[in-house]
Amino acid sequence: MLAADNLASYGSLARFMDIRRLERVGDNVVIGASGDMSDWQNLKHTLNKLIEKEELENDGHALTPAQVYAYLSRTMYEKRSKMDPLWNALVLGGYDARSSEPFLGYVDLLGTTYQSTTIATGFGLHLAQPMLRKAVEGREASLTEEEARSILEECMRVLCTSCFSLTPVYRDARSLNRFQIAKITKDGSHISEPYSVSTEWGFAEGLRGYGPQTQ
Repeated sequence: MLAADNLASYGSLARFMDIRRLERVGDNVVIGASGDMSDWQNLKHTLNKLIEKEELENDGHALTPAQVYAYLSRTMYEKRSKMDPLWNALVLGGYDARSSEPFLGYVDLLGTTYQSTTIATGFGLHLAQPMLRKAVEGREASLTEEEARSILEECMRVLCTSCFSLTPVYRDARSLNRFQIAKITKDGSHISEPYSVSTEWGFAEGLRGYGPQTQ
């Protein structure tokens, strides 16, 4: 499962509130993107052409998650080598029907790649990744869909705003409490419509300099 919010910022301006940053590639692969949205649109166009080419072959073969991942990593490295990188960090999730194994990999603008059972990008590397490791690692085989969804929703809630003992902690100022969650199984992939979870800002009333306070 993957999650991404729907915000695209123009510099410091939270400009676009309904950007879809999760994309289906074939039947059993979903890619999530952070970074420059125009570069992401360019990359989606390239991937769509790749899938169309494979479908036109009509040979009964479909690209596996590992093959799409390899293509993605080579594309990012090629652009970087030409000093014209695609300014994105990408997470690819998929299910390989041949080996009956899930797949999760990371690619960035330098062509750096790695695979893991939990991956985050952007500010999620600092806030969400520790939560994911604590909740998921060692439980990959027994984790249910409901538990996985709950974990992702909590991560997205923390990235939007969080508090501990009435003390605010760092949060992602370029995030939005509106996101999508993708699910990939042996039966295919599905991306939810955008939705929100509850947040808590009550702690801010006690902070000096917040809102109408003068002392």
